[in-house]
Order: sequence, then structure tokens, then C-alpha cells
Amino acid sequence: MTTEETTTAVPPLREARDLAGARHHITSVYIPHELTSHDSRRLSFKLSYLESRRLTLGHLRYGADVELHCPPMMSCYHVNLTLTGRTQVSQGGVSVATEGATGGVACNFKDPYVVRWSPDAVQYAIKVPRASLEGQLASLIGRPVETPIRFNLGFDLGSQRGQSLLAAVRHLQVELTRPDGTAGIPLVRAQLESYVLSQMLLVIPHDYQHLLLARGKTASRRHVRIAMEFVQEHSADPITAADLAREACVSVRALQMGFREEFGTSPTGYIRGVRLDGVREELLARPQGVSITEIAHRWGFHHLGRFAEHYKRRFGELPSETV
Repeated sequence: MTTEETTTAVPPLREARDLAGARHHITSVYIPHELTSHDSRRLSFKLSYLESRRLTLGHLRYGADVELHCPPMMSCYHVNLTLTGRTQVSQGGVSVATEGATGGVACNFKDPYVVRWSPDAVQYAIKVPRASLEGQLASLIGRPVETPIRFNLGFDLGSQRGQSLLAAVRHLQVELTRPDGTAGIPLVRAQLESYVLSQMLLVIPHDYQHLLLARGKTASRRHVRIAMEFVQEHSADPITAADLAREACVSVRALQMGFREEFGTSPTGYIRGVRLDGVREELLARPQGVSITEIAHRWGFHHLGRFAEHYKRRFGELPSETV
């Protein structure tokens, strides 16, 4: 089974009480910038963050009225989801305000931007490399992304879709930070990160969004077979529906329709079924001392209750009954 880098289950926590310390921490995790204060209060800066090659997810507060002047990020998109308090963000001649749990911003990589925080503001600050987000978009629409994604600076986080994005980010943070979470399970981490990136592309308005929402054509049997064979060869790897679509050279939506017609399930459901088969094989040949939980985790099943349900639905018995 292949592995990739993972973060520790306990995310780094950086704290500072002055501008120099806060500037140093944000520079090391995100980008060099200028930081100024608009009041005399001492900072209560806290940043906990998790990072991988796909994204950096930070939970951030300053605890004071501060303003960041940031240069172009050049190689990354930057998304802020305001949880409490208020911020004012300006970029490319556009200025937007965000309120806690109702507003977010998506900064492009080629223009400088300014962010002013209220003392009570807390945000998720997400940095996504261009290759990561544009590659996810290419998989979803089934064609190369030849020009940078142009996001609207501000977007509605209070809508049903916005709340779905916020829930996806929270779930990723929780699963990667709890001691028995998914930080050490590459299969699950890849799925969660892929889902967060897809939610960003679906929720935040941008110039490719019409292609995501278009129904398009159903993938042919040949494309479905290519995806199916890829699953069989890589079922123990951290693959997602977006990876299958990329391999078959079709959009995720087209592949979903093709799998529904061919197998009566989604690509994700098909991957899960193949992995359940792998679990069953290991359970039947289980060496002494190897637990069911260990085998389930190895195949990407981190929620044992749902794993048992899926297993029983597929094989007519619980994992404990197989052994």
C-alpha cells in the first residue's frame, strides 16, 4: 500500500503577543507580509494549522484590530472562512466585508491584497497550491484548465452551499486533529481533502463554474472500464473519484452517470466495494494479533460504525462474524 506525507495528530500551535511574532508565524506558514495595528491592545495571536501537498488549513485569530498587507501569492490561491467577528478584504480594486459564519473571501494569486481583522475575528485560513486546485477542477470538468481560475473575491458562507463548505472544512480539521482520527490514514485523508477542494469549486463563484454545473454526456462503457480497471489496480492507494475521471479522460459528472448506468452505484461506491472485498480477504486470512480495526483503517475505513454497516450490506454479516 502506498503512503504519502501526513501531519501529526496534534497540529502545531503558534502563539504571539506582539506584531513581530505574529508576522513571523504567518510568514513561515503562508506568505511574507506587512502587519500593522489600529489599536493599542496587545495581540492574542493563535494559529493552529495542518498542511500537506494539497492544502494548508489554519485556524487563526489575532485578538486585536490589525491589518495585513500581502503581496501576490504567485503559486497559491487563498481562501478565508470567517467564523466569528468581521474582516474587510480588498484586492484588485474590489473590497468586501465578511461576518462570522456568513461570509468568506477567495483571493487570487496574482494581485496584492489587504485584510483588516476585528479583535474578535476568528477564521479558517486555507492556502491551496495552483496545481492542487486547478488539477481538481480539471478532473471535475473532464478537460485541462488552461487559464487561472478567476474567483469572485467575496462569497456567501451563510447559504446552504456555503454551510456545506464550512462543514467539510470543519470535518477535515476534526478528523486530522483528534488522536484516533485520519491523520495516519492516507486513503481517507485524500478523500477528505479532495472533497474540500470540490466544495470550494462548487461554492465559490468563478469563471469555470458553469462547466461544473452542466450535465454533459454520460461516460461511455470504455471510459467506465478504464476507471474500473484503475480501481482494481490501485484500490489500496489513496484514490478518489477525481483520480478515476482523470485516468479515463472524462469529467467526474460524466463518470458518475456512467457508473450509475453500468453498476447502479457511484465511482466512490464502487471504490468502497472493492476495498470492502480487500478487507474481507484479509479478515479471512487474518494472522493472530491483527485486529479488525487495524485492517479496516488500512483500507481507508475510519468510521467503524459505518464500515460495519457497509460490510454487512455487502456480505450479509458483520466483520466480527467473518472472523
